Amino acid sequence: MKKLGLRSSQPSAPKYKKANNEHLAVPNTLNREFDVKNPNQVWCGDVTYIWIEKRWAYLAIVLDLFSRKPIGWAFSLSPDSQLTSKALMNAYESRGRPKGVTFHSDQGMHYTSNKFRQTLWRCQIKQSMSRRGNCWDNAPMERFFRSFKTEWMPEVGYQDFAEAERSIINYIIGYYSSVRPHQHNNGKSPNEVERIYWKTS
Repeated sequence: MKKLGLRSSQPSAPKYKKANNEHLAVPNTLNREFDVKNPNQVWCGDVTYIWIEKRWAYLAIVLDLFSRKPIGWAFSLSPDSQLTSKALMNAYESRGRPKGVTFHSDQGMHYTSNKFRQTLWRCQIKQSMSRRGNCWDNAPMERFFRSFKTEWMPEVGYQDFAEAERSIINYIIGYYSSVRPHQHNNGKSPNEVERIYWKTS
């Protein structure tokens, strides 16, 4: 970057209200313990909005905290529990239906709905939820979406749904998982960290 005369440019940090209200039925068992020793131990998820032509579309991601690898995703015009359930099942199947997983998210209705919680129950996945309004309880997901929107997504959004879907998959599979160095991984990509883990375990 120095040789090319490039400088890093990051958006200013957003301001959030602090809150400490846990969900009545689902406690915050993760409690910001983001350093995970094994794959398929803790997954986290969230939903973000993406501008397409003249309307919003919604992207749900499931991230494995061990390597920060996106392991499940779904893209839709509706931010509902169908979207988050599809992303979760994508992760569950792609990881070989693991046992003993904890899934962490915020308290959005697409994660508190009966449909989503039934999906967790069928997969035997334990649920953890951030305190209401406390984005730092799910910081790795916030960081993933920030990286996507600042590094990859066009500022004006996408022309159509198909273009957006292709670009998102290219980012997740072709760049973020395979190429992008991550500070949490000591400069290695998520795929490289997992390759080393499975080779040595």
